[in-house]
Amino acid sequence: MGASEERDVLARRRFDMADAAPLLLDARMAVTSWTADAERLLGYPAAEVLGRRAAELLLPEDAARIPALVEGCREDTGWTGLLSVLHRDGHPVLLMVRVVPAQRSGGPAHWVVLLADLEGGPGWDMSRSVLERMAARSPVGIAIVDTQLRYVWSNAALEEYGGGPPQQRLGRRLAEVQPGLNAERLEAQMRQVLETGEPVVAYEHVGRIRSAPNRETAHSMSFIRLEDDQGQPIGVYYTVVDVSERYRARRRLALLDRAGEHIGRSLDVQQTAQELADVAVPGLADFVAVDLLESVLKGAEPAPDTDTVPLRRAGHQSVRRGVPETAVEIGEVASYRAGSPPVRCLAEGESWREERLDPLAREWATNVPDGRAVTFLDLGLHSVMIVPVRARGITLGIATFFRRTHQDPFDEDDLSLAEEFVGRAALCIDNARRYTRERDAALVLQRNLLPHGFPEQEAVEVSACYRPADELTGLAGDWFDVIPLSGARVALVVGEVAGHGIDGAAAMGRLRAAVQTLADLDLPPEEVLAHLDDLVSRAAREEGSGADTRTSGMQAVGASCLYVVYDPVSGQCLMAGAGHPAPAIVTPDGTVTFAELPDGPALGVGGLPFESIEFTLAEGSVLALHTDGLIATPRTGRDPEAGRERLRRALASHEGPLDGLCRTIVDDLVPTRPYDDVALLMARTRRLGAEQVATWDLSVDPAVVAEARKASTQQLSAWGLDELAFTTELVVSELVTNAIRYACGPIRLRLITEQALICEVFDGGATAPHLRHPKTTDEGGRGLFLISQFTQRWGTRYTPEGKIIWAEQSLTEPPL
Repeated sequence: MGASEERDVLARRRFDMADAAPLLLDARMAVTSWTADAERLLGYPAAEVLGRRAAELLLPEDAARIPALVEGCREDTGWTGLLSVLHRDGHPVLLMVRVVPAQRSGGPAHWVVLLADLEGGPGWDMSRSVLERMAARSPVGIAIVDTQLRYVWSNAALEEYGGGPPQQRLGRRLAEVQPGLNAERLEAQMRQVLETGEPVVAYEHVGRIRSAPNRETAHSMSFIRLEDDQGQPIGVYYTVVDVSERYRARRRLALLDRAGEHIGRSLDVQQTAQELADVAVPGLADFVAVDLLESVLKGAEPAPDTDTVPLRRAGHQSVRRGVPETAVEIGEVASYRAGSPPVRCLAEGESWREERLDPLAREWATNVPDGRAVTFLDLGLHSVMIVPVRARGITLGIATFFRRTHQDPFDEDDLSLAEEFVGRAALCIDNARRYTRERDAALVLQRNLLPHGFPEQEAVEVSACYRPADELTGLAGDWFDVIPLSGARVALVVGEVAGHGIDGAAAMGRLRAAVQTLADLDLPPEEVLAHLDDLVSRAAREEGSGADTRTSGMQAVGASCLYVVYDPVSGQCLMAGAGHPAPAIVTPDGTVTFAELPDGPALGVGGLPFESIEFTLAEGSVLALHTDGLIATPRTGRDPEAGRERLRRALASHEGPLDGLCRTIVDDLVPTRPYDDVALLMARTRRLGAEQVATWDLSVDPAVVAEARKASTQQLSAWGLDELAFTTELVVSELVTNAIRYACGPIRLRLITEQALICEVFDGGATAPHLRHPKTTDEGGRGLFLISQFTQRWGTRYTPEGKIIWAEQSLTEPPL
């Protein structure tokens, strides 16, 4: 079908003879009759048209169609279509044309032509009536207001949105027909359209209407300015469409998005329950209470029989300040009457909904102040949903949702939304419960891995700061230790295991225990690390055959350790490292240097043997032992030189008590969330005074035993320790006698008084004495046995020149 044919079809549909201007054509298609209506349409007076062919009045393209139109009219009863006619002033006019043959008896054919203007005049009158009928029957609410915003017309569909039938609206404004509708906002949109001429499309209005006062509705409204022929505004035409379902669906999606964003932001059970209540109010409910089983709050597994486990309030929220709907505070027991809906939902694990609560019914809680009967009417609650908090097939508690009297009752969509809320929160709560259980176990492990305090000793003043990268558990693979040794010496240890959390902490605990055991053997630092390296390698071989590579033995491979021994009598310091950064040394005058520690391989990886260095420290020097997390940053990485320089500047710029200094250094160099685990152990050296140490060189002669006993007794008297004289004489006699009998070379006796009374006997022998349990008939072999019974502890340590056998007696406990 061509364009002209389509226009003709459209014209036939719209043509109305009642509004047409008639004229008459003869057989030659010449004008024989011209009316005033035709003159009004085309501007020609009758004198200028009569006798002219009709084709002369048409545009050329339509004039060429005349022969075909005439033939068509002869074959049927007429033709209707669109023709472009030339107006008298020269512009074309598009007309709807109806041509009907008028056959005279026995004469040639004549033609009756009816003309109708598409752009105005009677054609608009016809279209207006059609449009009015169409708008009146439209399911869309439609209205027209004048420039004073008073109704001049509305259709019947608008009555569904409140305000009464069309005749009651005429001459009234929106606020008069629908009070409480927030008419000011809507009229502001109308005024804007009147002033600017710009239409407002799809403006969404949410509120309550008279036809549904208890139900929130949403309407999409469009406003268009109406103008007269001169373009002046004469009013506003607007439409109203109910989009409540779409609005509720969008709101549900928004609430679900908010729930996904805000619920489960922490691994705290109670906080997660509170987040559920916060998200649901006010978008879904006016008051929400979340009650969880007491065992869930503690991180334990929920009991199968929920009747025996009390519920505790974990979270609640209300649209009213102070949550006046409940008398149960967060953390308190929430008790409900037997057989009440909350108890049934908890036991059965099924949701329950009541659209309209009995206003005079008592609320279900039993722990109401003063035992008074409180009804739902008193609380202003009228609709309720109860949803069990279930995750992984286990009921953890219940969540109760209430609405107040001015809100719609809960429907099935609301219940589905609440179940979606609670389902998401339940998984987060169960994850938090599991985390709480694991964290409690981790904290127990932590308390048993790191020192709670430092042992009493006089060799050094110590302080430590520990900052793990894993903030959730507070556990890491770094550790430090202070271990008292024989002879008033002390061992300072810092180590690091790769990894964080429980796995790293378990490996760290294993290494720490091994170091403490090796320290009791009084081995030099390089030998301690060698034994520790053997232990790590053996554990890795034994555990590496399994599929789990996260065992403590495997995690310990590649660990680092720094072992330092300080002697307060001589001021000598020995240290060795296994893949660990060298400590900083701050001299009494504030100079900061770093120990020239030989590079040793990390534990368990093999390589060169461990070496130690020895040097003398002045009294008041500070040793700063640290893990590499203190000097590594995301920007510098593990560049040792850059990290050392930062530590050097920090140590040089701060002074003061050691406790505050240690934390200040960590705060300066490490962010709140560190790049790596950080451990810093600082020790300020002390020296024992000459009055605290007594030394005697003895010859290899049994007669010196009596002299040694006498000298030691006199020294104890000078120290005011006469009560220890008897025991000390026994210890000195046995140790010196054994040295003379079994050893060789020079013999030296030394007494030290600090936290304990220490008795040491040095000889040049390499054999260690052994504790025996002699029979009653044996004449000897009871010396070391007696020493072990009369002293706190005793032992042997080796030096390059020989060995030292020592024994300690407490200065605070009464002698045995």
